[in-house]
Amino acid sequence: MLKSKKEKLEKELLKQETENIEIPINDDTESQNEESEISDIDIVNRINELEKQVGYYKDQLLRKAAEFENYKRRTENEVSNVYRFANEGLILEMLPVLDDFERIKQSWDEKHDTESLKKGTLLVYDKFQKVLEKQGVKQMQAPSEDLAPDTITTVVEDGYYFKDKVLRHSKVIVSSKPGEEK
Repeated sequence: MLKSKKEKLEKELLKQETENIEIPINDDTESQNEESEISDIDIVNRINELEKQVGYYKDQLLRKAAEFENYKRRTENEVSNVYRFANEGLILEMLPVLDDFERIKQSWDEKHDTESLKKGTLLVYDKFQKVLEKQGVKQMQAPSEDLAPDTITTVVEDGYYFKDKVLRHSKVIVSSKPGEEK
């Protein structure tokens, strides 16, 4: 920018010299040159200031990008850990049931008292059922007003819900009319 102004002034001087015209130098021309030099200096300073701002914002952008990558990596690790240890609470609740089964096993080996063994087994069964209910597992039941043909007589395997989803359907034996075999 300074070069172009300087070149213009030199061309103007050459033109005036060739025409043999004297150029009066007065205070106005000098003040204009000083103003143009000051404005050029201001422009250079402004460019330097803007370059510093660009560097600052570039640095901020790189830092934010790095922070985002770190956040993304941490989040992925946390989600991975949630999936890896999702059943931890359920397992912790089932360990006492396993301990109770271990006690039943030891009791069976030591004594063959079937009544106390039966009571202990029923207590463990109830405890296990409560653990499952606490986790949202419920037995499937079908309401019926009266028993009639095609009525369930025996449940081979119970069906279970987990919250609102059927985990396993019930397996049953159904009655039929006398004389019919299916």
